Amino acid sequence: MKKLLAEGIGTMFLVLLACGSAVLAGPSIGGYGVGVCFGLVLICLCYCIGNISGCHVNPAVSFAMWIAGKLSAKNFAGYVVAQLVGAVIGAGFLYWFVDMSPEFTFGGITGTNNLATNVLQPGATSGMALLSEILLTFFFVFVILGATDENHGFGKFAGLAIGIALGLVNIVGIPVDNCSVNPARSFGPAVFSTGAFADFWIMVVGPLAGAALAVCAWKAVAPYIAKK
Repeated sequence: MKKLLAEGIGTMFLVLLACGSAVLAGPSIGGYGVGVCFGLVLICLCYCIGNISGCHVNPAVSFAMWIAGKLSAKNFAGYVVAQLVGAVIGAGFLYWFVDMSPEFTFGGITGTNNLATNVLQPGATSGMALLSEILLTFFFVFVILGATDENHGFGKFAGLAIGIALGLVNIVGIPVDNCSVNPARSFGPAVFSTGAFADFWIMVVGPLAGAALAVCAWKAVAPYIAKK
């Protein structure tokens, strides 16, 4: 239960703070600043709840751990539910905060009061977004698997690598679809944003496919690393 609670709280703060940076400060910090914020929030969470739940705070990461044999099916299901609930609570707090003052000037990356939802940006196509989500999640989860590997990981430095990786993929992916690589991060804000679910399938299929590719790739390269 403690693991599930940690995942829920962690995902809540990921959505509240990272998406909040886009909603509240998007015009001043831009996509680069938002990406950095995502990375910093995850670094903090890694060192806070990493030893409790592994700090997945992302169904795609939990999916990767499940198919890699590092997480049971029961725990995988529990993690996903906790992450989705946490994301909705985080987005709910952000929506509440935004709604408290209609006179305050808010401005997320894709408009006012949209809670930084994952939707196609002007000129982007579904194909572009899907490929972006697959490749960026591939990279992100690949870094996680390598940094946390029991035999070849980097111990206390793993959280830094993971957080930096999330920041990098957000900087690249925000101009396409606000960058998801995390179905829960997409689900929470979408619950409070009309029309955001139109592109939600991309934010599920892309990250899960990317996570699966990352597991296959890591299993392919890990033996060679072991021989060095």
